[in-house]
Amino acid sequence: MRRPEGSDPAFASSNAPDVPGGRGGSSVRLTRKQATQELILDTAERLFAEHGMFAVSNRQIGEAAGQGNTAVVGYHFGSKADLVRALVRRHTAEVERGREAMLAEVGGSAEVRDWVACLVRPTTDHLAALGTPTWFARFGAQVMTDPGLREIMVSESLASPSLQQTLDGLNRCLPSLPLDVHLERGDIGRHLIVHMCAERERALARDAPTPRATWQEAASGLIDALVGMWLAPVSPVEGSRTAEEPA
Repeated sequence: MRRPEGSDPAFASSNAPDVPGGRGGSSVRLTRKQATQELILDTAERLFAEHGMFAVSNRQIGEAAGQGNTAVVGYHFGSKADLVRALVRRHTAEVERGREAMLAEVGGSAEVRDWVACLVRPTTDHLAALGTPTWFARFGAQVMTDPGLREIMVSESLASPSLQQTLDGLNRCLPSLPLDVHLERGDIGRHLIVHMCAERERALARDAPTPRATWQEAASGLIDALVGMWLAPVSPVEGSRTAEEPA
């Protein structure tokens, strides 16, 4: 959905368009309640992405969305945690569909690159489809650094059947790694995907130069880096367990 400018100058964005409309160009007229909810979600996503989770209150979101009732966010979504969950879920369906399509093509591949691509491309393809500017990648990065809210993003991601299938396929292809190294590289990979997407999104919003011309090319570079990380040699450490051994 296109984002309207808010009345609060502290949270106004020169990049935000002025006319609300259906996400994905839908011609179906939304009901007034649905339109208000979409407006709140668009505004919240932008403000969270640009200012951080802690700095933005529900009241400020309502004001920036041009709503006279400053309790409107709580009325439609409840707490900030509920609002964050709604923001995450409105993107997950498209990402899930993209990953399911890739999994159908990958089948039972024994190539690490194929499974890493299934982790990366559904998100980058979704961001590309949204156009510019977008705020979802930066919003996700903000959530993942908030100790009170990151579990929402983690739990919503782990609830994805296609993501679980992708992780299972990746684990089958990886060389035997010490358990601590396997867990460490999983953390590194997650941070690379989240924060590299956020960095590119931020640069695009500012019309700044980017290392890659398109989201597709950016995904290829990220996949190369992640494959290299997973297949990199491991310095021996005495007493390390392999990933196949129980903790």
